[in-house]
Amino acid sequence: MKPMKPVESTERDVVVAGGGPVGLTLACELALAGTRVLVLERRTEVDRTVKAGAINTPSAEAFYRRGMLPALAEIQREAMGRFSSFVAGMRAAGASAPAPPPRFAGHFAAIPLRADLFDASDPDFGNAGPAADVGLVPQEPLERLLAERAAGLGVVFRRGVTLTGFDADDAGVTVHTDAGPVRTGWLVGCDGGRSTVRKLAGFAFPGTDPEITGRQALVEMTGAEALGSGWQTTATGHYVHGPMPGRVLTVEFDGPPADRESPVTAREIEDSLRRVTGADVTVTAVHTATRFTDNTRQASTYRKGRVLLAGDAAHVHSPFGGQGLNLGIGDAMNLGWKLAATVRGWAPDGLLDTYTAERHPIGAWVLDWTRAQVAMMRPDPHARALRAVVRDLTGTVDGTTHLVKKISGVWQRYDLPGSHPLTGRSAPDLAFTDGGRLGDRLHHGRALLVDLRDDPELRASADGYEGRVEVSTASCPDRAGLAGLLVRPDGVVAWAADAAGVESTEGAGDAGDDRKELDLALRRWFGEPRPTPLHS
Repeated sequence: MKPMKPVESTERDVVVAGGGPVGLTLACELALAGTRVLVLERRTEVDRTVKAGAINTPSAEAFYRRGMLPALAEIQREAMGRFSSFVAGMRAAGASAPAPPPRFAGHFAAIPLRADLFDASDPDFGNAGPAADVGLVPQEPLERLLAERAAGLGVVFRRGVTLTGFDADDAGVTVHTDAGPVRTGWLVGCDGGRSTVRKLAGFAFPGTDPEITGRQALVEMTGAEALGSGWQTTATGHYVHGPMPGRVLTVEFDGPPADRESPVTAREIEDSLRRVTGADVTVTAVHTATRFTDNTRQASTYRKGRVLLAGDAAHVHSPFGGQGLNLGIGDAMNLGWKLAATVRGWAPDGLLDTYTAERHPIGAWVLDWTRAQVAMMRPDPHARALRAVVRDLTGTVDGTTHLVKKISGVWQRYDLPGSHPLTGRSAPDLAFTDGGRLGDRLHHGRALLVDLRDDPELRASADGYEGRVEVSTASCPDRAGLAGLLVRPDGVVAWAADAAGVESTEGAGDAGDDRKELDLALRRWFGEPRPTPLHS
């Protein structure tokens, strides 16, 4: 093992505890906004354990808006190659295997959703642009990509360093590690479901106790031809085989594991597979393996003074439906620009508190979404009867479309001030007449005021916000009725107006209301205008 590098004792703007995808996404957003970031990760290398296998639409949009879509598309291409190898192997063994889905559909309570049954013409699916074509992005390569991006942005990343404690005061936080102390303005715990930061800070973490033990592994085995592919339900539980060679997952309703820390052995995986599937499989090698439960809890708040939480440190739940990674990425995107604004001194009063206000309801929904799935997956007669009813609904276009909307995240909307239906939603990826798209103009990580009517007065609204709000003039025939919109750094619409409103008589009616709303939105999210540009 290489000698451990000492942690600097010099001050950092933000220390992020945890170098997984959530911590790295947050670090990238902070660094993009000009803050000095230190990431501490106790692991010495990227976790190879099989975890999340896909990202949802809000996550894909977030990375697209930072110019990462080509790299994600390449990761997806490689993942599809592994899926094709799995399918070929199953068919060569004489077993049935699914065809690759045309686009991400997912499952609900281990009931696979047919991609050909959801209505892709639904307006909610039409706003993501090219980000809608990327979904099959496993966690491990995503984490490597984010680490590379963080390094390019100047993030200091220390692996093999464990946070052991911290002392917080009104002026900052002294973080203690096994490699020495570091002084920082802010500490963010992105250190997972058993978060040290959360426990030491004393965040309340209410919720419901677990009733399942799940096991997920990448193995070598004999007898795999007896297993079905994808999600399967049996009298004793559920299992998954695929979508890559050797990947298996089992779910048993026998309570949580007695020991979460001990290594998962080949015998443990084999016994669980035999109990759930009834197949005579033999596991000959385990490459990676983990246990999970449906312990479902959420921090009552995501901030206590100068200490914040994001990702699994703020909320834990079962992995069913693939919500956990995406929920954490959403946290990081929401928090990053707000914390950076606070560090740099231009945040309006209360901006940082909107992090909990906006993200907590999304997290609470995800917790209930996973609880509902666990209830349907129980191997008792009542749950199986309910399951049959829901399975019938998944056989319809309306039922599948509803569930895919929920899984994909296109339903998400923050409750923000403003009268336009786009306000609070992820910004539509407008296609401009110059060949560009809205997502291409958000790589800088700052807010963007988009003028779609070549209106000098609209653009003048952003005077005094240099360094905080960029201005762009464009034409979008597909949205001819839209006059303009103000997009926050996280891609959320803070203000929008239709052409009919801004073209009304000056100072009267809808036009005056729209301009007042824009002024209020600028001040609410980006502070007071200044006569001179901010120093970057």
